[in-house]
Amino acid sequence: MNPPERWVAVAGVTVLSAIAVAGLAIAIYAAWLFHDMPDATDLVDYRPPTATRAYAWDGTLIGEFSRERRIFVPYDNIPPQLAQAFLAAEDHSFFQHGGVDATGLVRAMGKNVLNAVRGKRLEGGSTITQQVAKNVLLTSDATVGRKLKEAILARRLEQTLNKEQILELYLNEIWLGYRSFGVGAAAYNYFGKSISDLSLAECAYLAALPKGPDNYHPIRRKAQAIGRRNWILGQMAELGWVSKAEAEKAMKEDLKVQLAPSRAKYRDADFFVEEVRRRGLATLGPRLNEGGFYMRTTLDPAMQTAARVALMHGLETYDRRHGWRGAWGRVTIQPGWEAMAKKVQGPSERRAWRAAVVTEAGGAVRIKVAETGQTGALVGEDVAWAKAGKGLNVGDLIFVEPAETGGFHLRQVPAVNGALVAMEPNSGRVLAMVGGYSFSLSSFNRATQAMRQPGSAFKPIVYATALENGYTPASIVMDSPITLKGNDGADWSPENYNKKFYGALQLRKGLELSRNAMTVRLAQGVGMQKIRDLAIRLGVVRDMQPVLAMALGAGETTPFKLTAAYASFVNGGRKVEPHLIEVVQDGQGKTIFRADKRDCPRCETGFNGDESPRINPTGDQMFDPITAYQITSMLQGVVQRGTATSVSVLGRPVGGKTGTTNEYRSAWFVGFTPQIVAGVFVGYDDNRSLGEGETGTVDAAPIFTEFMQSATKDLPKSDFKAPKNAKFAMVRGIREAFRPGTEPKVADIGLLPAGPVPYNFVPSAQLPTTAPMATPAKKQDDMSGLY
Repeated sequence: MNPPERWVAVAGVTVLSAIAVAGLAIAIYAAWLFHDMPDATDLVDYRPPTATRAYAWDGTLIGEFSRERRIFVPYDNIPPQLAQAFLAAEDHSFFQHGGVDATGLVRAMGKNVLNAVRGKRLEGGSTITQQVAKNVLLTSDATVGRKLKEAILARRLEQTLNKEQILELYLNEIWLGYRSFGVGAAAYNYFGKSISDLSLAECAYLAALPKGPDNYHPIRRKAQAIGRRNWILGQMAELGWVSKAEAEKAMKEDLKVQLAPSRAKYRDADFFVEEVRRRGLATLGPRLNEGGFYMRTTLDPAMQTAARVALMHGLETYDRRHGWRGAWGRVTIQPGWEAMAKKVQGPSERRAWRAAVVTEAGGAVRIKVAETGQTGALVGEDVAWAKAGKGLNVGDLIFVEPAETGGFHLRQVPAVNGALVAMEPNSGRVLAMVGGYSFSLSSFNRATQAMRQPGSAFKPIVYATALENGYTPASIVMDSPITLKGNDGADWSPENYNKKFYGALQLRKGLELSRNAMTVRLAQGVGMQKIRDLAIRLGVVRDMQPVLAMALGAGETTPFKLTAAYASFVNGGRKVEPHLIEVVQDGQGKTIFRADKRDCPRCETGFNGDESPRINPTGDQMFDPITAYQITSMLQGVVQRGTATSVSVLGRPVGGKTGTTNEYRSAWFVGFTPQIVAGVFVGYDDNRSLGEGETGTVDAAPIFTEFMQSATKDLPKSDFKAPKNAKFAMVRGIREAFRPGTEPKVADIGLLPAGPVPYNFVPSAQLPTTAPMATPAKKQDDMSGLY
């Protein structure tokens, strides 16, 4: 072989070797690149994570729970012009290509050569099918390898799914800003509408967003947003999907959106919705945030609003009574002071409140509103209120509210807090729940999370235990001084609120007048172990020491638990399981949770004229229905003649009990009508004193009354139903209910023995006369149950 031939052979071998090495390298790279290639067939049954939507009892949307805010909309429910807007913007030949648009891809790849040299991000050229592959199956890395995977997967997707399925995935998966994934969520978040109600211009705007929601923000970059929207409208007209006249008309529309993403228009139920979320997570686990469930709750929106208004008003009334605490900030009035004023937000529930600065503080006080620059004077009564407190000075930052008569009212966020919860006593449906003055300022739910002493609001459980253990409404118990020794040798002498003792009293008087000494004697006669057992069975406490101080409410509970226990007095002695979630269904309408576990034979077959199905009432029997009615009657007496006579303004059958704890730390009122049982708690979060004389009668009962005036306005004025087997007798002018055989003889009615009356005296009945000695509570609990 001559030299030239030798060099040709060497060159040939070299070229072939290089090709082989390059081929091997490409094969290795391809194997590495595609070893983790996802399977396009996984999308056949794929549904993106969607929000669980919570509804009130009447169908009002009150909240959503999700990792990604998304409402899945089937393709058949997507308006054609909305789909066409996205096709015009992103891929107008979608229904013609096979997953990859070769022309668009070549054009994009040419640009990407320059982009790669300049260090810029690679451009798309991606079809909608490619975008689905990227969004659902791949990462968002802008690399050549990912683009190759995207193209291959797009072809596989076209072989696996039809065009409508691919477009459905795209329109439900895509990120559109404003906390919105998919067109369903975006329609609500941007425009507060269902997609079926969108105008042509609104459809075109949503189609502008895949290119970058921040680039076309409807408020910050409105001009660019309208420009992109109008370009899409022009494309739709060119493609013949809308007429030129329709497109031009839509182009003239202004772009108006909600200031912030908000789908639940009802905003009074934040505490309730958050509690639903917590309980939903406990029941459904992580599925709650991605399963797209339909959740019907027990909330009554009208009652919820009434509860929020009543609690906020009651806490503000208490706060005003305790004086002006001073400005919440101070500035030097010069350009830029408004920025500092806007840093502190008032309660979002008080939408009319505005941050303002005091500009004059002489005889009259003038202010300037930070947000609007509006000026005016504070009304005279508020100026006097402020001057009686810490006063006002120029530069003080305050909250104001426009007055109907002109000028401004001075407002102050209460330092005190509280809770209100209302339930349906037969089913345990929670109709309303407000866990504090303002959810925006504190999301801590005092209805379910605040453990506090209930004071005298616990006493009905003591009296119910007594009636279950031989006492009757005709029983006489001494209201007189009593001193007991505990295991530590210390003396304990419970006192009455008014420091007086009334001697021998009928049983109901001890409850109506909230007599502490009498209640302790009664508890001693019944035995604290029995009282403890009933309190635990009713769910008031998990555990409780069987000591006599507990009879006066020294144990801790929540408004939610105590209110549920009172439901048993109204419903005939049955324990209810209070619940906020009534039913949960999945996307196919299958029920996966139902609060009511009872079976209803023949309920699904429809009415055929036969006798209607009979369904047993819910809940275990805690005590005799007659006992429940006896306590209900006594608690009606609390309203008619006792410590809560102000509640009688409701003008309907109503019962309830006040409660005030040691050193006036907490104020309670738990009350009921035949249809609603509601509990109110007022107290500071740090458990300090509310102040001398701040009792359940003064602080909590007015809140209950205001709530009930609204909640019951459309309800019939029904009487509490007595058990059919109850026997009645007049005792001291009051019609009392008795168990058969325990009713007093005619000669005994109203009889009091001569001389000292034993604490357990009962005409015509033999009751226990001894009780185990109890250990008193700690010193700070000695005066629990004041009133």
